[in-house]
Amino acid sequence: MNIWNRTSLITGALAGITAALLSMGANTQSSFAIVLYAASALPILIAGLGWGNAAAIIAIVVAGATAAALVSSYFALLILLVTLVPAGWLSHLANLARPASELGGPEGALAWYPLSDILGHLAGLVTVGMIIVGYIVGYDSGVSDRMIDMVIEAVKAQEPLYNPDAAAIAQIKAMFTLALPLVQGAIWVLMLFAAYYLATRIVQLSGGSLRPREDIPSALRMHRNAIFVFLAGLILAFLGGAPAAIGALICGTFGAGFLLSGFASFHFRTRGKSWRLPVLWIAYLSVFVFTIPAVFFLLSGLTDTRRTIAVTPTGKN
Repeated sequence: MNIWNRTSLITGALAGITAALLSMGANTQSSFAIVLYAASALPILIAGLGWGNAAAIIAIVVAGATAAALVSSYFALLILLVTLVPAGWLSHLANLARPASELGGPEGALAWYPLSDILGHLAGLVTVGMIIVGYIVGYDSGVSDRMIDMVIEAVKAQEPLYNPDAAAIAQIKAMFTLALPLVQGAIWVLMLFAAYYLATRIVQLSGGSLRPREDIPSALRMHRNAIFVFLAGLILAFLGGAPAAIGALICGTFGAGFLLSGFASFHFRTRGKSWRLPVLWIAYLSVFVFTIPAVFFLLSGLTDTRRTIAVTPTGKN
């Protein structure tokens, strides 16, 4: 079957233009910048999930060309690395399937690419993309130091008597140097996975989804090998300099994957309980407000790793 048909080309082109416009809108709406940047992945994901690789490739090319023409090639490169290419790759992985009999499954059925591996790929793509972006923009500890200096000056303007100790400031800067890539990586993985989840639901509701709908609470786990990547990030974080920043980024991206799987596990284990809904609300609010409870879900994700493969009859898709 020729995947480069007229419908996929037109759909990809429209998706690419939409993605570029959303990314450009993030530059003018600073308060919603991260939401708009993440939302720019949606058109790529929808095109890829619903119309295949051809539509996703066209969407990425058109989005990059539009951003380069209307803003700059530098801006186009950045959004390609951290948003558009990861979105296209996720849609490609989600549409991968093979005969289930090759994996010891039933004859006449398809086995779909595991959601755990898709989540692992997402964490890896965000890590690599942000490392490349950091190299291009010349990211170093001086960036976080300047941000801390700006915050301290703003506080001093409000409280003239505020005079922090130099040693305390140095400690804060050292911590923030690691916290910044960790938080940025984690947030971006969470945002892109949210875009992937929303795109799958939109495509499924439209009836054009190739991949069957999965039970997220039971299927969303990280691959066990991701634990070793996370531990490698922890080790790097103690080395100082650029390796420490990369290690913190790895901890953030893969930690976000384990956090998501921890929440999925929590959803799965509370099924059928009368107190489930209020407890889920309390859990999400506690993580959002206090952050520290997220460690519990992170540990839950680290201790519950597996690969769940969705299987459907061949004639269904």
